[in-house]
Amino acid sequence: MGDCTEYKASYNNLPLAQAVYIAQNSEGGVDQRLATFLETKLGEVWSRLQAKPDSYIFSPDEFALFNYYKVWFGDQDIVKNATKRYWDNHRA
Repeated sequence: MGDCTEYKASYNNLPLAQAVYIAQNSEGGVDQRLATFLETKLGEVWSRLQAKPDSYIFSPDEFALFNYYKVWFGDQDIVKNATKRYWDNHRA
């Protein structure tokens, strides 16, 4: 039987989109290492957004991450405006 410890320790090597996908599709909760990785990335995105609150545009991966944690931010204008900018700039 394989040990998944090596896989879990390698979350830092996952592309952000894949890490969000794993979290979104985890039954029974998210592994703590994955949660820590995602929360660290979320902090980085939040810092970039706060630095440019009227102009920062999420990448698709950043938007997926932010959307995963959207309840943390409530109904803040900075979040609503950033979401609108994302959709205004990423429509096909």
